[in-house]
Amino acid sequence: MYTLHCTKKLLDRLNAEAATGTTVPTTALGNWYATVLFWRPQLALLVSERTLLPVLMPLAPAVTLASRFRGELSKALASHGLDTAFIDAEVAAMHETSIAKTANRSVVGMLNEFSFLATVYREDIGISEPLTLAAKLADTPCGPLKGNSPVRLLRELRKGSQ
Repeated sequence: MYTLHCTKKLLDRLNAEAATGTTVPTTALGNWYATVLFWRPQLALLVSERTLLPVLMPLAPAVTLASRFRGELSKALASHGLDTAFIDAEVAAMHETSIAKTANRSVVGMLNEFSFLATVYREDIGISEPLTLAAKLADTPCGPLKGNSPVRLLRELRKGSQ
């Protein structure tokens, strides 16, 4: 179980009613924050509250975003070299999703920063494949992580749970 905290723009696209409050996550990566990138095609940018790990995925069809996210997260975690046992446990713990408004301004700030960087990487460097773009973002040092990158924190989290 986890909460998917969505920006107003994304909530409008999902046609979802936001729940009040937040659930205590049963996942290692915690709750997730999400926004929409109005590119062609439109993408959803999701960021783990605990590690700031970014995941990019197609937005359409928007109403199935939460259910499709588990598969996209599985691909993203595998691309970072995590073992199948960790990935399977994380995806299994995400069996139930609650949709809510954003609540953590620091994570919303990272959503904005990653959105900007993704646009730069896409337009200036030519990276357009979502998985590759998300991997590039995951190597970005982040202020809320005391200069660590999300992928480094993800690997530390994985070592600590073994």
